Amino acid sequence: MRKTSAPLPTFIPLLIGITAISFSSIFVKWSSAPASVQGMYRLLFTAILMLPFLKPHWKELRALSIKNWLLLGTSGFFLALHFLLWMGSLKLTSVSSSTIILALEPVFIVIGAFFFYKEKTSAAAISGMVVAIAGAVLIGLGDIGVSRDNLLGDLLSVLGTLAVSVHMLIGQKMVARVPSFVYSFVVFLSAAVVFAVYNAAAGVSFTAYPGRDWGIFLLLAVVPTVFGHLLFNWLLQYVPASTISMSILGEPVGASLLAFLILGEAITLFQLAGGLLAIAGLIVFLNAGKFKTRPKSDIPGCRRSLPSEKSARSKQRCPQRRRSTRHSLKKMTAAYIAKRLHRGRESTAADDHRRGDGGWTDLLRRPSAPPLYADIR
Repeated sequence: MRKTSAPLPTFIPLLIGITAISFSSIFVKWSSAPASVQGMYRLLFTAILMLPFLKPHWKELRALSIKNWLLLGTSGFFLALHFLLWMGSLKLTSVSSSTIILALEPVFIVIGAFFFYKEKTSAAAISGMVVAIAGAVLIGLGDIGVSRDNLLGDLLSVLGTLAVSVHMLIGQKMVARVPSFVYSFVVFLSAAVVFAVYNAAAGVSFTAYPGRDWGIFLLLAVVPTVFGHLLFNWLLQYVPASTISMSILGEPVGASLLAFLILGEAITLFQLAGGLLAIAGLIVFLNAGKFKTRPKSDIPGCRRSLPSEKSARSKQRCPQRRRSTRHSLKKMTAAYIAKRLHRGRESTAADDHRRGDGGWTDLLRRPSAPPLYADIR
């Protein structure tokens, strides 16, 4: 299911996705509903919006193996856990403090991708990541509180970042097996089911909310989920999870600006300086070559495997490359045999010339095989 090149420059969908997810914290702050209810309807409404486009993928959905269903369900569980923890953190701390901790996501992603998928990151990309994370940290320094609620909110955001990192790593593996649309639909629906089970077990009401909250639930489904997470899931076909998580560092910048314009949260000098550093780090990261599309193989119909795919494709060699190798071996063997035969003829003619006969008498005298084949062992 992997593709070698994106149909448009990857920075365009990344910019749209970053802008969309920046509105997520604003919508959560606006709603008076519990975080688990917001997350449940956000994902449920997203799955409903995707239903009309599911028909072309129905055969692929039915063809999913039990192992793939389990992996998709696990990815959905960690996505639901991320929303539950992170959206809960916004109830306890500020937008800047909560979104800044999401800057830890690329760290977890890069570490996880190295251990599980053997992906390596260049020194220039790591430098850009460090600069961007430093800028993201500065954004939150002016607003990180010391009260118990704020510290609890920061802790929930850290745990939510760990959860979404696991979700992204599983997603990177799954989009190589199933279409991104099928992956997103199953993951969103399974995450909504996880939320429903949690709300039912906790005794949280499913319907006792004003019309304003229902409108916010729909906005959460359309803006940050469809134009954010769904777009990022689609991009996993073309770029690694570490690239997407690194670009999401733009969210603290966008969220802080929106919080200032809409919620009236002041932007401090630390936050302004941090935003500039985060943008500079993203520029360095982009210039490090992380957004180069995946190379095609020199042999038609084949492509080089990524480090994360080598183990999965070790037993699925390219048939064109295999045929080409067999053809080369046959040519080499034929050339070697022809050379040895030629040398055998030359040595036989020289021996006959030295003995002074035409070769027939000598040939009949010898009980061994003719010199034509005697040299070939």
